[in-house]
Amino acid sequence: MIPRLAILIFTIACVGGGFGSVLIADDNPTAPPKATIAVTNAILNEAEVTKLLTQAIQEQFAGAGGELDLRLTQPWVPRNVAEGPLTLKILDMPNNGIASSFIVRFQIFNAEGESLGSWQVPVQAHFWRDIWVARSMLKPGQLTVDADIARERRDVLALHGVLAEFADGDTTLEVAESVPAGSPLFAQSVKLHPIIRRGQMTDAVIEDGALSVTMKAEALEDGTPGQTIRLRNPESTRDFSGKVLNEKTVLVTL
Repeated sequence: MIPRLAILIFTIACVGGGFGSVLIADDNPTAPPKATIAVTNAILNEAEVTKLLTQAIQEQFAGAGGELDLRLTQPWVPRNVAEGPLTLKILDMPNNGIASSFIVRFQIFNAEGESLGSWQVPVQAHFWRDIWVARSMLKPGQLTVDADIARERRDVLALHGVLAEFADGDTTLEVAESVPAGSPLFAQSVKLHPIIRRGQMTDAVIEDGALSVTMKAEALEDGTPGQTIRLRNPESTRDFSGKVLNEKTVLVTL
């Protein structure tokens, strides 16, 4: 699910001949984005309205690296409009964000600022992104860098859950759960790869001001870099906690 949008304003230029679209940069980066469309024979039809709505929503998700595909699910009645700029203003979007199907309400104004009407239309949406997908069955404990995964273009609106995001070649992650072939990797599907394992003997560096003492300790749980884990003094069987520094060392601060 994608978060609720801010109010957006788009402009249509109605002139004769052809159909086209171009995004216009604004000197004020906080101003609403604008798009210009040449409407053939000054008729506002379904294609132009759909394109404007798509661009309005797409602008908000450019950083997500995806492509929005929008379709009106009820016929649009073409309307004759005078030549000149028209402004399409989105009035309302779903409170819980955009889903595969939702309703959008918008209003269109002419060059004089007069309203040509407001519409509420149901739409179907797809939001295509390149995501991590398992090409074969993945097992817990595999490093993601060694796992049989690849980037595939999927409709993320049809998926439920937070998707895993990591760089290609990342050596710090491992598979956290079984993932069937063809399934996307969600956030819970991966975790940081532990550099200290439960049962491993480590160097526990105990610091108290300027005093530093190193002793052997048994790790009672797996640990990732920077994580605080429980350890045990094998001689006194006393348990304590320390911060993982590297594959062999844990820092204990008194």
